[in-house]
Amino acid sequence: MLDRTSVTAFGHVIDGQVTDRATKEGIDVLDPSTGRVFARLPRGTAADVDRAVAAARAAFEGDWGAMSALERGRILMRLSALILEHAAELAELECLDTGKPMTQARNDIAATARYFEYYGSAADKHHGETIPYTRGMTVMALRVPHGVTGHIIPWNYPAQIFGRSVGGALAAGNACVVKPAEDACLTPLRMAELALEAGLPAGALNVVCGLGTEAGAALAGHVGINHISFTGSPQTGTAVAKAAAENHVPVTLELGGKSPQILFADADLDEALPVVVNAIVQNAGQTCAAGSRVLIERSIYGEVMKRLAERFAALKVGAGIDDPDCGPIVSARQLRRVSELVDAALADGAKVVATARMDAAAPEGGFYYPPMLLDGAAPESRLAQDEIFGPVLAAFPFEDEAEAIRLANATPYGLTASVWTRDGGRQMRCAHAIEAGQVFINNYGAGGGIELPFGGMKRSGYGREKAFEGMISFTTIKTVVLKHG
Repeated sequence: MLDRTSVTAFGHVIDGQVTDRATKEGIDVLDPSTGRVFARLPRGTAADVDRAVAAARAAFEGDWGAMSALERGRILMRLSALILEHAAELAELECLDTGKPMTQARNDIAATARYFEYYGSAADKHHGETIPYTRGMTVMALRVPHGVTGHIIPWNYPAQIFGRSVGGALAAGNACVVKPAEDACLTPLRMAELALEAGLPAGALNVVCGLGTEAGAALAGHVGINHISFTGSPQTGTAVAKAAAENHVPVTLELGGKSPQILFADADLDEALPVVVNAIVQNAGQTCAAGSRVLIERSIYGEVMKRLAERFAALKVGAGIDDPDCGPIVSARQLRRVSELVDAALADGAKVVATARMDAAAPEGGFYYPPMLLDGAAPESRLAQDEIFGPVLAAFPFEDEAEAIRLANATPYGLTASVWTRDGGRQMRCAHAIEAGQVFINNYGAGGGIELPFGGMKRSGYGREKAFEGMISFTTIKTVVLKHG
């Protein structure tokens, strides 16, 4: 556990060693619940990225690349067990680093362990195929790893996204270089150490700290990288894709969303409303798949808004370590952005229907923004179109199924959606018509489980993570044509 009375210095994990522990010139890590510096990171450079890529290449061409899929899987399974063994420590790190409530932090660590368990068990179970060609020839389409993969992961779910991205890449046989967000990267660093303890060869997994504009940019454009996985904003995703394109490197992009939750008049509101609220309050709304728009059939609009307002007013906001309903925003910068977007929406005519209450014991200096329910915005407004990335739910009425689908699709994003109705035909019509990578019927998983393919349409990105597809995406096909007569 961390000593919270002092500042802990962290270092990169490169080639099997913790290196360059941060000095006073490093990057300060703040607890969002208090605004206090509790850790410090090294400010990685292009030279650090070079070292990490070289170490990954040596591992891929050496011990790691020569290892059987069975043994790779066993190492990942051992890492999963170690994560669970250290779950209390990792959950505390995740809570202090991101501000999320302890229950959510514990769930994130459990999910991360499950990623490595899933991909560990899948490592020796993905196969190529043979192709009927012509008499006297056998054609094999082999699934082979890309080589060295780069992983740029965000601050909202550092543990989980580390697991879902790195787990699939390692299972497929790649060696990895990870650049976590400077705002929250302590759990990836600690889990990289645990991976070495699990038996991962030096260099197979490297984690480089630093700023996105420095270490992140160096990784995205590095000539030694064979595939990039990026989760973050569309703007940064565009920059990453352009940098990778200079080296003709494939990219997987998960770029956020403006996900609708659609409530028809026949919905089971007792079941739906707790889910609707949780889908925006979870992680203080800092979730790519947050259900940030609720579309309500007009005949039940008044009743639903009243019941939603009661739920919002009952929520408690406080320090993550105290396990409230909602913790703080991750940083002062992100808090300003959320406040500015909401203020602009109110100036444009939106109205506050309800807000959550602050815990009187919440520390001063934390980056708190109480969850808020808004009404009265236009469907074309920024509130309806922009990803706020805060605990702000905007409500919109609709007249019929056609309008519900039109409103659901009327943003640049297409990541997730939920539909609440008892009508089986309507369920399937909406599932087919809504432009989203995941559609939940009478439930909402905000990304869903490890076993469910996850990714977006439109401005939400391309490629798929999680499930078997999340491992296959870290491979490419090599065709072997054997003439044997």
